[in-house]
Amino acid sequence: MPIPAAPSDLTGLSLAEIARLAEERKLPPVESWNPSHCGNSGMRIARDGTWFHQGSPIARQAMVRLFSTILRREPDGRFVLVTPVEKLDIEVEDTPFLAVECKSEGEGTERSLAFRLNTGDLVVAGPDHPLHFNAGEEGPRPIVEVRRGLEGLLVRPVYCELAEIALAEALERPGLWSGGAFFPMDLTP
Repeated sequence: MPIPAAPSDLTGLSLAEIARLAEERKLPPVESWNPSHCGNSGMRIARDGTWFHQGSPIARQAMVRLFSTILRREPDGRFVLVTPVEKLDIEVEDTPFLAVECKSEGEGTERSLAFRLNTGDLVVAGPDHPLHFNAGEEGPRPIVEVRRGLEGLLVRPVYCELAEIALAEALERPGLWSGGAFFPMDLTP
């Protein structure tokens, strides 16, 4: 089955359209596949979101999208690429995804936040895709849960956009609402 083309940006899409596109994307049932471990894929996802195979960047975005659909996090924290017949380790330097664009609709408790990932995936923050704002050694580590234990780091401009929204709303506790859930922006370690 061909993978649908990823939207190039969220500008012309409403949150309802984004949510529909995210819902329509059918992913392989990797959580139900349990083949024997077969070795190492020779692949790595760099901190900047670049996918590598045997030390060379994967230039075809369609290949990256395809591989991202069979990525799974194991209970021991390892990342693997899994198919019904094989399971291969993949090195992930930080998070497997980056949230590179944000779209906000509504205000306060009625707000919804959608993210476009570097792989073209769309995620609408809410109870199924919570946001976490943690303090890291190099500054804030804003994370959105993408799927099945896989996370996406919000790139700095997206984080700054969210911080501006939170400051403008001047809530008693700094944070953001999305999809009916509140996500505090408490950065204390």
